[in-house]
Amino acid sequence: MLSQEDNELLCRVGPGTPMGTLLRRFWTPAMLSDELPGPDCDPVRVRLLGEDLIAFRDTNGNVGLIDNYCPHRRASLFFGRNEECGLRCVYHGWKFDVNGDCVDMPSEPAESNFKDKVHITAYPVLDKGGIIWTYMGPKELTPEMPGFEWTDLPDSHWVVTKLLYESNFVQAVEGEIDTVHLGFLHSNLDVDEKAKTATSWVGKYAYTPRWSNFHVKTTDYGIQIGAQKPVEEDSYYWRIAQWLTPYYTMIPRMPGTAVRVGMWVPMDDEHTWIMLVAYHTDRPPEPEENATQEVLMLQKTVDRKTWLPEARMENDFFIDRELQKTTSFSGIPRGFGRSQDAAMVESMGPITDRTHEHLGTTDRGIIGMRNHLLRAVKDLQEGIEPYAANNGRVYQVRSAAALLPRSVAFEDDPATRKELFVEPK
Repeated sequence: MLSQEDNELLCRVGPGTPMGTLLRRFWTPAMLSDELPGPDCDPVRVRLLGEDLIAFRDTNGNVGLIDNYCPHRRASLFFGRNEECGLRCVYHGWKFDVNGDCVDMPSEPAESNFKDKVHITAYPVLDKGGIIWTYMGPKELTPEMPGFEWTDLPDSHWVVTKLLYESNFVQAVEGEIDTVHLGFLHSNLDVDEKAKTATSWVGKYAYTPRWSNFHVKTTDYGIQIGAQKPVEEDSYYWRIAQWLTPYYTMIPRMPGTAVRVGMWVPMDDEHTWIMLVAYHTDRPPEPEENATQEVLMLQKTVDRKTWLPEARMENDFFIDRELQKTTSFSGIPRGFGRSQDAAMVESMGPITDRTHEHLGTTDRGIIGMRNHLLRAVKDLQEGIEPYAANNGRVYQVRSAAALLPRSVAFEDDPATRKELFVEPK
């Protein structure tokens, strides 16, 4: 369990908070690129780290991410006119470019130079890999972009989407790196029987046995989590996940299958933007692949105005009690994206009270992630900058799964290491 003080330290992300200050040292995934489909398209409201912002793509295709409020009388620039390389407030016509400079002030006399003195918050952006990224920290400390390999691949090689969780980002991340819940939450009642005749590792070993020995390693980028199952007399089945500072995840995957990256970005203290990418380095992802299926399913079941999925807390995630008795362990249907995971994460409340937890041995990855984040926050308070923010190459890793002899640790197996680490070009 955590102290109340540390729980607050982890979960409060607004301007001036210790965690908010740490997160602002990194490039932040702000939105999908296709939310701004073309020059002079409609502006979009964006809430990040407790700040209300407006995104727009100007006449030249450049993206701006600026303060929501016009500095004149504080009207929202969401209602602004996106025209001639600027966003113009419809209240009195003040116009701002992507840099936040006021470039026109028609409500003032022609001889006035007042517009030259007016500037609003504007964060730098990069449009890469289907994501619009922004940096919200001190300009003089602008870091490297995280070097995820999909961002340098052709557009055809990845698929991307997003949705909204109504919870704090930390418990959302915890749900993703908790690999042992696969054998319960996502299982059917007949998995033990089906495992006897299954031919794939997932069918044979992912659900039985339901426990694992966890091996957690601290790295330059975050933590590496190896879940070890004693599945045969002479071998272990390893599910290897990654958590990358400050909120990226890679769930275990079979060799040769699509890599999936999860981005769990705080909208504010009690809401989380989730962006999911599935990719291959050498070809487009196949629609029937598990990682790709989830992204494509979410594209169909998420309301692109609110980014909420169809199944959510207000309708109990469509839980079917008859299904729970006869077929599904959870009774929560899979056909609505991440409904099973979201139900568990959101049922804890917007910010769960970790002082009442009772963690077990299979929670070592969660403990490691929390400790890493808390240490990074406290280091920054002492003037020590986060290493990963300024070394983008450390993000060039992947997740994996492997069936190995009991005498071989996954990190020592050449084939597994090749799956986990991007080879330098």
